[in-house]
Amino acid sequence: MTNRFITAAGLLCLAFATQPVVAAGFTLSSHELTNGNFPNAQLLSQPYGFGCSGENHSPSFNWSGAPDGTKSFALQIYDRDAPTGLGWVHWQVVNIPASATSLPAGLAANSKGAPSGTLQTRTDFGVPGYGGPCPPEGQTHHYVVTLTALKVATLPGVTADATPALVGFMTKANSLGEATIHITQGR
Repeated sequence: MTNRFITAAGLLCLAFATQPVVAAGFTLSSHELTNGNFPNAQLLSQPYGFGCSGENHSPSFNWSGAPDGTKSFALQIYDRDAPTGLGWVHWQVVNIPASATSLPAGLAANSKGAPSGTLQTRTDFGVPGYGGPCPPEGQTHHYVVTLTALKVATLPGVTADATPALVGFMTKANSLGEATIHITQGR
């Protein structure tokens, strides 16, 4: 009985430790994402072969109110409804310096124009850089944009070729708090 109690208590602690921390006053916004939708400029372009004809330009993001002790930020755009069984990571940007309060629109995959030290990592498209949304025709998907304040200046073991799962693990393990935007997009 004692071992079961200890195991149950340990699992409960682990569950609470892995929940996102919402930091009071930590906010995230984007001028391009209006009325809860991505405009055509941010949708996936034809060369990717998913049937969308957008311009595939990343949106800009602005934030404020980061938690005390923030040493860097990580940004992710995730489609939780993608027909993969696992969702789909559309964009991951890490090692954004703590002094930064924004990312510009149209960021190139090499991070030119981003704050110094910023790194874009591999997405579920298989390469670093932004890949816009493109839900299957007749479907509506829910996208979550998450900016995570981190307690480290650079994520350990993360390179441009790091998998979305590794980046997500290291981000959650070093999180001080999150700010999110929820977007519903149909086609």
